[in-house]
Amino acid sequence: MFKVKATQHVLAVKDLEKSESYFLDKLGFAVRFRVGGWSFLSLGSFHVMLGHCPDEVPARETHNHSYFAYINCDGIDDLYRDYQQRGAEICQAISDKPWGLREFGVITPEGHRIMFGEDIEPSENA
Repeated sequence: MFKVKATQHVLAVKDLEKSESYFLDKLGFAVRFRVGGWSFLSLGSFHVMLGHCPDEVPARETHNHSYFAYINCDGIDDLYRDYQQRGAEICQAISDKPWGLREFGVITPEGHRIMFGEDIEPSENA
């Protein structure tokens, strides 16, 4: 039977060291391993492969297309407070949405955006 065990996202970055540091220090990821111009990072079962690609268009220049992941989670308020304390760049403040999710978003130094969401009861006004 098919089952998703984890997700792994591949991101092109111009400054591998700076990007890796942000994911580790601000977003709480851990290093799985490094090889060549790649850093393999994880936050639970959410995995990211950062690839050193100095000639690619920066994610920040793709505007809304720089969103690359939506993470459904539990404990979103704790995570939001942790990210605020760590100095992560919040691009969307935490709020309850009428579609039944409590959400917030972060952005990396190169402009990659991640949304986090936790299930709540949908708004009756939706």
